[in-house]
Amino acid sequence: MAEAGTGFLEQLKSCIVWSWTYLWTLWFFIMLFLVYILRVPLKINDNLTTVSMFLNTLTPKFYVALTGTSSLISGLILIFEWWYFRKYGTSFIEQVSVSHLRPLLGGVDNSAPSTASAANGDADSSRQSVSECKVWRNPLNLFRGAEYNRYTWVTGREPLTYYDMNLSAQDHQTFFTCDTDHLRPADAIMQKAWRERNPQARISAAHEALELNECATAYILLAEEEATTIVEAEKLFKQALKAGEGCYRRSQQLQHHGAQYEAQHRRDTNVLVYIKRRLAMCARKLGRTREAVKMMRDLMKEFPLLSMFNIHENLLEALLELQAYADVQAVLAKYDDISLPKSATICYTAALLKARAVSDKFSPEAASRRGLSTAEMNAVEAIHRAVEFNPHVPKYLLEMKSLILPPEHILKRGDSEAIAYAFFHLQHWKRVEGALNLLHCTWEGTFRMIPYPLEKGHLFYPYPICTETADRELLRSFHEVSVYPKKELPFFILFTAGLCSFTAMLALLTHQFPELMGVFAKAFLSTLFAPLNFVMEKVESILPSSLWHQLTRI
Repeated sequence: MAEAGTGFLEQLKSCIVWSWTYLWTLWFFIMLFLVYILRVPLKINDNLTTVSMFLNTLTPKFYVALTGTSSLISGLILIFEWWYFRKYGTSFIEQVSVSHLRPLLGGVDNSAPSTASAANGDADSSRQSVSECKVWRNPLNLFRGAEYNRYTWVTGREPLTYYDMNLSAQDHQTFFTCDTDHLRPADAIMQKAWRERNPQARISAAHEALELNECATAYILLAEEEATTIVEAEKLFKQALKAGEGCYRRSQQLQHHGAQYEAQHRRDTNVLVYIKRRLAMCARKLGRTREAVKMMRDLMKEFPLLSMFNIHENLLEALLELQAYADVQAVLAKYDDISLPKSATICYTAALLKARAVSDKFSPEAASRRGLSTAEMNAVEAIHRAVEFNPHVPKYLLEMKSLILPPEHILKRGDSEAIAYAFFHLQHWKRVEGALNLLHCTWEGTFRMIPYPLEKGHLFYPYPICTETADRELLRSFHEVSVYPKKELPFFILFTAGLCSFTAMLALLTHQFPELMGVFAKAFLSTLFAPLNFVMEKVESILPSSLWHQLTRI
């Protein structure tokens, strides 16, 4: 019985919604007709006469106050709308309209998907959206003590945001700690040190841990934050490697004795991989590139399953420095796979290799006359593919936008990833003759292929809408975040701006020329109501005057 009543109410509601959605014109004319029929008992004419007499007695000061108040209110609405748009990227009025008013008018279909495939599709798309907006560790992140702090000493600015450093602290606690740390005094101290916000407190705790034991994670912290040069950092990492290898061998023998030993072995593995990767990066920064390449290759062979560090991106950059393009292509063939997550490094490196084959002889004038060759078409398609994945990179590579130090975390397809890629790879693009010229001539053509990137992609999923918010958290406020696609000002911001300006102008004109504005207002109102008066006269001439009395008799 209750279900039948609920079904009847739902049908009644749907009928009303349908009538308001499609028959609003009929409703409007019916209401006008009823108002006309009931004009005598409702004394509409008398009320209009009274209102017109009242308006004639008002002084110009009233109209100045009225228009001034309207201008003030619309100005306040404009300021709030602009602030809301700058902070959240949408209009407050539009959001309220879509969220609360549209469902009442039947604009949203609340029915559940009818098939399991539709439900799975929605789940997959939402899962893809979450993964697209995931923040990743920057594989080429700089050293805090030797590089980031040097920037602070020179400019007086902090290169990292609190959000970025907090993510790093969480990573350190995940990679370098385990549940059995309280059993070892040095590891217990380091477990607290990774949670410290004050850099000096972390460094002091690391020294305290080293006084108790040769602690690999303590050496890591000192190499990252206390060492002021890459040479000092490398020495500390070598000491960390010696201590980390001993812990790794011991935990490897005991990993099958229980869950605690397995967790400790996992922690020791993460520590060892991190140390070796940073040692390879130190060698790369100190000019020993071939040694760095060998260390990275050995590390990838020894720990092939640890893809969380994205060591292949470090390897690609080092191979590009050696100009070993055949080896770069071999690495891309392994990692540029449909089942693996893409990155700007993979997409733009693939584009660079294909551009290298044609860029030295490429001329836009010649290409427009004879058309693109097969190799040139492949290069252009690779550039379009890379630009679709991350559209922020070309402006940094073409030096149309200034670079800053890359953050410790990046958002794939976002501005933070573009900065991290261009910071390390701009030199490789400059080394290939004509590559930047080819990029300059072709990269904007991508946007003609995907005119609505938030709704539909070409080679990748639609561009995520969350990149701007995450990038603003990762990048310092002095950097102008690149936004794609460019957001147009919402209609209500333009409307309130026009309303504020118009009412302010009316208030000023009414204050300066009260009599002239009164004549103008009367002429405007008479012109506005002239069509209505004409229609009313025609209706009165067609309908009999005694229609109301006849209706009352019926």
